[in-house]
Amino acid sequence: MTYNWDFHSIWQNIDLFWFGLQVTVLYTVGSIVFGVLIGIATCAARLSRWRFLGYFARLYQELFRCTPLLVQLLWFYYAFPLLIGVNVDNHFAAMLTLSLYVGAFYAEIFRGGIVSIDKGQHEAAAAIGMSPMQATWRIIAPQAIKRMLPSFINQSVIQFKNTSLISVLSVADLAYMAAVVNGQTYRPLESYTVMALLYLAILVPVTQLADLLEKRMRNSD
Repeated sequence: MTYNWDFHSIWQNIDLFWFGLQVTVLYTVGSIVFGVLIGIATCAARLSRWRFLGYFARLYQELFRCTPLLVQLLWFYYAFPLLIGVNVDNHFAAMLTLSLYVGAFYAEIFRGGIVSIDKGQHEAAAAIGMSPMQATWRIIAPQAIKRMLPSFINQSVIQFKNTSLISVLSVADLAYMAAVVNGQTYRPLESYTVMALLYLAILVPVTQLADLLEKRMRNSD
């Protein structure tokens, strides 16, 4: 069985793919920024002296790490509005869900990096008169960031691919636009091949740069 590949009709709709790619990048960057803020707050709660904060943070993490992202997206778009009694925009629901989802993973990456630093360094910093905050920023954080970086980049790459699920909320991302082009041209293989190539065009350079950065930081130890 042979298949006659024909990208002519796909090329005529390349502007739709370009628009979808921009939306995908926007949601990826936005959710990563909000996810980092959520991750830092959750990590601080996990490491806090107040246990009830740690319990709530752990509950949030388990909820978002152990349920499918697709279910979370549908829940925030359909069930959340019923609970709070207001209409929720599909863009708001998509960004909120993606941010909370990746924030739960970032929090564990941040926590793991911090607790991996030997406790003796905290004691040494205290011995020379540093406050816990000063010790964290001047001694602990620089070392922990090196250990967090590979996992952080890996999770961010996964997040870029996860954004394809927001198409179920009719957000016009790359996956949604590929479906639109397929509907207009009846060329599913070509439509989704172009979509995959665009993901590769973005992620391969990112992963290569991440490898170089990780190697440089490892050599600087």
